Amino acid sequence: MIETGMIIAGRYEVEKKIGTGGMSDVYKAKDHTLGRCVAIKVLKPEFCEDMNFVTKFRTEAQSAAGLEHPNIVNIYDVGSQDGFYYIIMEYVQGITLKTYIEKKGRLNYKETLSIAIQVGRGIQAAHAKNIIHRDIKPQNIIISNDGKVKVTDFGIARAVSEHTIHSDVMGSVHYASPEQARNGYVSNRSDIYSLGIVMYEMVTGRVPYDGDSTVAVAIKHLQDEMVPPSEYAPDVPISLEKIILKCTQKSADRRYDSMESLLVDLRKSLLSPDDDFVDLVPYNQGKTRVLTDDEVKEIQEKSSGVTDDEDEVDKSGKYAYIYEDDDDDDDEEEDEEEGRFLNSRMEKIVNILRIVVAIIIVLIVIYIIGNFLGLIDFGFGRNNNNNNAQTESNTEQVEMIDLTGMTLTEAQAELEDMGLTVEQSAEEASDQYEPGQIIGQDVEEGEMVAAGTTIHVTVAEEA
Repeated sequence: MIETGMIIAGRYEVEKKIGTGGMSDVYKAKDHTLGRCVAIKVLKPEFCEDMNFVTKFRTEAQSAAGLEHPNIVNIYDVGSQDGFYYIIMEYVQGITLKTYIEKKGRLNYKETLSIAIQVGRGIQAAHAKNIIHRDIKPQNIIISNDGKVKVTDFGIARAVSEHTIHSDVMGSVHYASPEQARNGYVSNRSDIYSLGIVMYEMVTGRVPYDGDSTVAVAIKHLQDEMVPPSEYAPDVPISLEKIILKCTQKSADRRYDSMESLLVDLRKSLLSPDDDFVDLVPYNQGKTRVLTDDEVKEIQEKSSGVTDDEDEVDKSGKYAYIYEDDDDDDDEEEDEEEGRFLNSRMEKIVNILRIVVAIIIVLIVIYIIGNFLGLIDFGFGRNNNNNNAQTESNTEQVEMIDLTGMTLTEAQAELEDMGLTVEQSAEEASDQYEPGQIIGQDVEEGEMVAAGTTIHVTVAEEA
């Protein structure tokens, strides 16, 4: 039992309980060795009894401890004492994105993009080290008092998801990708899907799929079409709406291939929100099939942890559908002719390739002859000039604005629209401004500054 004043690992003095979840309780503590505040996440007793789970939990936590990034809540240590297991984490003073959305109703597109970019940077750093979060949701995203956005619980969800436990421990099924719902292969694109759902909630104030049970919600992720965000928030720019729709495609290969690709479009949307530059692959390029009883039962076990749930959507399992690619075909009636089918298909592909190659050769010959005779001009010179002009425009300077009176979050949203970033460099007492507001900046209003520059600001300190 954790109590106030208790010393953990000979150095962490528990001060107070600051949160609780399905899997653990979180406490604020003082690190007497380094003289700083930390957060201690303590596993609940029912999980400490399963040593296989504890081993996996510690392994994943130690792996995540190798992550160091400004947009990730760092893990300092993992250990056990008196029969309970704990993780020592960075203490971030602020609120969760879930609470922030509940307070504001819904966020404007600039704030949504600013938060999504910071979350994306943290996820990108984890993916670079082959760590998939698996439980991206607003409850695991913290907005600190100084405007920084940080993602927490990296790697922990993997230990949880490999055990049959209740949904409030696994994390909300409202943000789980279709492949997670059916216990399939989880990749970096699963995190991209979940971030897309989080962006949907930020701009609309609601999740796209809801239901009376976790099973019902999971099946909606698998089969239901998403209502476009603009139906609930007409002011959402087309670029942001298409980014959200691309992130949340049912089929993983139709989403962004990496967090880097998503970040490129997020930044582009911040600069040109009304430009239609996001390419979406049509959703109906595939087929559906009926889920079997066993597959629905597996979704139940994954989503709710109960094998005979009275709240399951349909015990027959005959109406639920799952999206599949054209190449996936496990229809028993075709198994006997699979070899002939593949051979016939290969022949068609080879014939098509031959025709395409022939057309390309003809076009090349026509171009060479036409260019030689001066009859064809594709304007490559003009394209080069345009490219040069675009390169020059990328290095153009922007006129600095006045940041005083803004919070760091507000300043970040404004500056990212200009291609700039902001960073706190100092804190000073101020009678004129509220704590947390900017009282000074190293680049004055009206000065010209190159895109990509970081603006250093001084913030009013707490009284």
